[in-house]
Amino acid sequence: HHPNLLEAHLNERGSLRSFAKKPLMSREGANVTLVREGSVVATMDGDHGDEGYVFQELAVAQIDGKYPVIGAWVVDGVAAGMGIRESDTPITGNLARFVPHRLI
Repeated sequence: HHPNLLEAHLNERGSLRSFAKKPLMSREGANVTLVREGSVVATMDGDHGDEGYVFQELAVAQIDGKYPVIGAWVVDGVAAGMGIRESDTPITGNLARFVPHRLI
């Protein structure tokens, strides 16, 4: 319930009507489904999900027709790096462009 974090639930969507359903163990968008107001807007096939899912409040940004996402790494409580991936689709897959950044 932190104001800077998206609402998330394990193995159930809770009261979320717009969410990303993501396998606990997956890679490059496999078996991810995006739902907006109860309707599926995007999905990607794959062989994952037997281990369960995370349902996370949907937050998708589109800039100039592209979908960027930021991944941040924290090591021992200290910011260590960041990567920006950009995709042509709302689910970031294995063809997404990637730019790594190192934090000092």
